[in-house]
Amino acid sequence: MSNTTEGYAAAGVDIDLEAAGVKTLIEQLTFRRSGAFQTIGKSGHFAGLVEFGDMALALAVDGVGTKMLVADALEDWSTVGIDCIAMNVNDLFVMNIEPVAFVDYIACSEISLDKMRQIGQGLNEGARLANMNIVGGETATLKGLVTGLDLAGTCLGVQQKDRIVTGEQVTPGDLIVGVPSTGVHSNGYTLARKVALEHGGFDLFLPSGRTVGEALLTPTRIYREALDAAAACEVHGMCHITGGGLLNFTRLSNFGFDITDPLPVPEILAWVGEQGGIAEAEMYRTFNMGMGYAFVIPEESLPALKQVVPDAEVAGVVVPEAGAYLRGEQIR
Repeated sequence: MSNTTEGYAAAGVDIDLEAAGVKTLIEQLTFRRSGAFQTIGKSGHFAGLVEFGDMALALAVDGVGTKMLVADALEDWSTVGIDCIAMNVNDLFVMNIEPVAFVDYIACSEISLDKMRQIGQGLNEGARLANMNIVGGETATLKGLVTGLDLAGTCLGVQQKDRIVTGEQVTPGDLIVGVPSTGVHSNGYTLARKVALEHGGFDLFLPSGRTVGEALLTPTRIYREALDAAAACEVHGMCHITGGGLLNFTRLSNFGFDITDPLPVPEILAWVGEQGGIAEAEMYRTFNMGMGYAFVIPEESLPALKQVVPDAEVAGVVVPEAGAYLRGEQIR
């Protein structure tokens, strides 16, 4: 990969500005309800928690993002529903929380019955993979405000309080064990699309024989096995690698996370980096780069984890110095 500075910001998404915007928004959210069902913990983890007796309820919200534009270009919306559910439930799995219910939100400029049918098929398959009910949703026609179709959703999860994994037990020396992604998943598409459109388009064939468009539409992996892993062995933390790449690890702990042995990079992500002339560090702060999910565990948990998640591989180690690192170099 080149070491040029072309990257996500040049494509139109400033990760640092986005983080600052979220921080500014959260600073305004000071109200707390009186009575029962108080918030547990602080903002900033992958899901929000609400007190519910011996249990905690969890809420996560996310969408498919500009991956929808690739679906529009290929006129294939059959898998984006899987992405929508995956981006939500994976944010619950990292806290060892069982997703139980989901509501979707579709905003569009006009209704297309074909799109709705295909999106519904994907949502149904995602719900099956996550073992979760879709209990409702909302569709809004917003002509003039929305020019295409945006798909998002909200997920409800539940877990006993004493089984929730927050990252508080993460300790220097813990292993970082990565689980492969299926490709780009559902983050970084502003940059991925820019590179694709500037270097042959979505119909260009990759060496594997797949087109760029087909590779970009591969649905996000749903990491449901994480619940079984947390039941089978001691897990100190888990991470869903989404927008921000390796920087997601910093949401778990004030210790550092050094990826010393990155997982193999999927063909489509290697192609994006090479064609776009994007620096390796920029790729690892934008995309999952082949590691869609990670466990942070003591070394003695590795055999049991591998029994439950056979394709998991040791990718790094927790270090004392705060931050996210790639082979010892900090990702900023």
